[in-house]
Amino acid sequence: MRFELVPMPDGVGARPRDGRGYPVPAITPWHGGEPQFALTDHGRSADCALERRCSVCGGFMERGPVWRVVGPAESAAIAGALAAGQPYRNLAPTMEGPGHRACMLYASMVCPYLARPNARRRATAEDAADVLTSAAVRGAARGGLGAVVGFGDYEYAVTESRVLFRFLDLVEFLPHESADEHLAELRAELAGPGRGR
Repeated sequence: MRFELVPMPDGVGARPRDGRGYPVPAITPWHGGEPQFALTDHGRSADCALERRCSVCGGFMERGPVWRVVGPAESAAIAGALAAGQPYRNLAPTMEGPGHRACMLYASMVCPYLARPNARRRATAEDAADVLTSAAVRGAARGGLGAVVGFGDYEYAVTESRVLFRFLDLVEFLPHESADEHLAELRAELAGPGRGR
């Protein structure tokens, strides 16, 4: 699905755009007037964590559940725990911050790398040797199932070089092969209360 056909949360619509018209997430750094989509800006990410702001739209997140988009490994781990009737908690930190449900549904559909298993990264993260960013290597395919996942809350740590998040208490698991599968869910979310996010 073309990104301009995906219904957009109001908060995302207020974000700056790149030359193609893609909205730029709140945590994305800019270099030479261009957004660097494969990277995360330390200061912007820290601000979002400290002020409980969505990493996509930058808007405030009320207390309660937060969402994120996960890749194949975490999606498989969550599915396995749910199938076994066991609770899921991943204690490994990630540099990917939380967001509103509508914003994460939108991001899963619009970001080519998140949306399709055969999509490949066009850029490499700054430190590909870092275990937290090792998947962010130019040419790496997402592969497998992705998912939009809701958690009851999150923890964070701001260090000199990065912002780390851990997510607690799984509340929703929406797996996808192609994120277009979330279109009806996104439309329903935007039609309900909180549409302005």
